[in-house]
Amino acid sequence: MARKYFGTDGVRGLVGVAPITPDFVMRLGYAAGKVLAKVRAGAARPTVLIGKDTRISGYMLEAALEAGFSAAGVDVMLAGPMPTPAIAYLTRALRLSAGVVISASHNPFQDNGIKFFSDQGTKLPDAVELEIEAALDQPMDCVPSEKLGRAKRLDDAQGRYIEFCKSSFPNELDLRGLKIVVDCAHGAAYNIAPHVFHELGAEVIAIGNKPDGFNINAGFGATAPAAMSAAVLAHGADLGIALDGDADRLIMCDANGRLYNGDELLYVMVMDRLATGPVPGAVGTLMTNMALEVAFKERNIGFARAKVGDRYVLEVMQERGWILGGEGSGHLLCLDKHTTGDGIVSSLQVLSALKRSGKSLEQCAAELVLFPQTLINVRVAPGFDWTKNAAMVSEKELVERELGDSGRVLIRASGTEPLIRVMVEARNAADAESMARRIADKVETQLAA
Repeated sequence: MARKYFGTDGVRGLVGVAPITPDFVMRLGYAAGKVLAKVRAGAARPTVLIGKDTRISGYMLEAALEAGFSAAGVDVMLAGPMPTPAIAYLTRALRLSAGVVISASHNPFQDNGIKFFSDQGTKLPDAVELEIEAALDQPMDCVPSEKLGRAKRLDDAQGRYIEFCKSSFPNELDLRGLKIVVDCAHGAAYNIAPHVFHELGAEVIAIGNKPDGFNINAGFGATAPAAMSAAVLAHGADLGIALDGDADRLIMCDANGRLYNGDELLYVMVMDRLATGPVPGAVGTLMTNMALEVAFKERNIGFARAKVGDRYVLEVMQERGWILGGEGSGHLLCLDKHTTGDGIVSSLQVLSALKRSGKSLEQCAAELVLFPQTLINVRVAPGFDWTKNAAMVSEKELVERELGDSGRVLIRASGTEPLIRVMVEARNAADAESMARRIADKVETQLAA
């Protein structure tokens, strides 16, 4: 059954345009309250925790959600601006019924969204999201006045989460002697991330830490890491850490300003674990660079690919019993540290690898040389299914035979636009470019025919 409102990471869109409107979000809160807020054993009432990033629209949507939950008879705790993974942690730590985050992650301030966490601090499975969508189709009601939900502030949310992040770093290590640029993207971690690294001993240069409701992700953060690289060079820092607007993604740079994406950081984390014991495997996505797969295979480390989206990475990790996984975009998961992707916690795992090895980030990642990738988007007619086109399937198989074990082909339809995305990886950049172009040309030829 297709989902009507939920995408790969909750409900998201332009504020003021359906579904990100006050009336819909209130109904969403009511529907989610009915589905999610099961009374825990011994608990008097179901309670959910609501956090948000720094977008101006967060105030409006928070009030709408609160009203919806209250109408469903659900109590609400308000955490204010907090990273998405902080809400996941606090929901579990406080034994609450569910957690809700108002955020559009790395999108510009005009967008916003709603995403949910279960009482265990994990993203909701598709089946539960479908149940919420079904409840949205029912008329909104209201419990009797004596059963309405109450709301209160969780005043110590930031302090609790800062201590949790610090606890993910080895007790025997500290960050003394390191100068670190921390870019908060003017987002949810602006008053949290700098404290975490400072309290562990680092000299911290904080940038992107002055949100005004409109500047989230604007020229700063994981989606605009040039600001971090420039600050590292300007301050003579040892490395930089860039988070996105809700702090669940991570990009880093070394002392030279050279950027490291999620694939490279996952490699550093896996190699660090391998130095102290066996690592059965790690999970990437369909977009993970093939160089990572090759490097793991050479070291007898299993590797599996999930659909694009950290929630799907998590599902495969749980199926296989593996604890490390991630995406090239910077969503990294360490299930022995947290239940969900966490930019701060993941950066601390990379920093602990540097401290334990005595090496720089550049040295730790040196053995991984990413394969060149070429991605070409081809606009197609809505509903076009390339898998049913014999000529395209044949061309893809031909390119794959030519590449052999030295490359990879991925063709997938965009989930948001009428596009076919053609991606080819090869050890040689020219091969990746020419073969991707061949397949893209075949798509266009078939469309013209």
